[in-house]
Amino acid sequence: MHLNLDLNASYLTALFMGLLSSLHCIGMCGSIIGMLTFSLSPELRNDKSRLFGTILCYNLGRIMSYGLAGGIAGLITAALTLPFAEGQAHRVLQIISALIMGCAGLYLAGWFPYFAYIEKIGVGLWQKIEPLGRRLIPVKSLGQALLFGMIWGMLPCGLIYAALALAAVSGNPAHSALTMISFGIGTLPAVMGVGIITPLLTRLSKAQRFKRIVGILFILFALLAAFPALNPMRVEHIM
Repeated sequence: MHLNLDLNASYLTALFMGLLSSLHCIGMCGSIIGMLTFSLSPELRNDKSRLFGTILCYNLGRIMSYGLAGGIAGLITAALTLPFAEGQAHRVLQIISALIMGCAGLYLAGWFPYFAYIEKIGVGLWQKIEPLGRRLIPVKSLGQALLFGMIWGMLPCGLIYAALALAAVSGNPAHSALTMISFGIGTLPAVMGVGIITPLLTRLSKAQRFKRIVGILFILFALLAAFPALNPMRVEHIM
């Protein structure tokens, strides 16, 4: 069985987008991880293995929310494009996705701060579910940590929306969900590290030159999304 080339590329692109988004994740989510870590009991904080497990569950819950959002995005785009010719609708979605990703890259590089306004899209939902997360603090079990992570994963974020734009053109709800899970996995190293080596990662997140490099790479991914035939990550696997 031959796996779709564009689909393989979307998973890999989403993974790298997650890695490149990590600096933004530190700025946005680092304080949340710090708050949650310090809200834990001293016994748990001082036990590195238990602390790691708790932070991992936060992040697994967050990635589960990303996957759910990706599945919903896939359903919506499938419904919207149903009346149109498949190739034409897919191409239009590719261009829209690339534009959103390109704007995200300009934002990361510090050249388009207005992109932050896209985060207002999810503010209404966040205001309704954020109090539920507060009720879980202090987290006392891995189950609570997982549930809090699922709520935290719905925090409005322009870069998550950029990843959703990529996921929406992945083909179907299952592929869209897997694309968002790939994005979430890409954010794991930095966000997991925030709870353990916060000072080092925070200094890196403030390096303007590094931010610009990340932004330019994001723009490159946008161009590859617009012209998938040029994507070097289009690797075919035979099963």
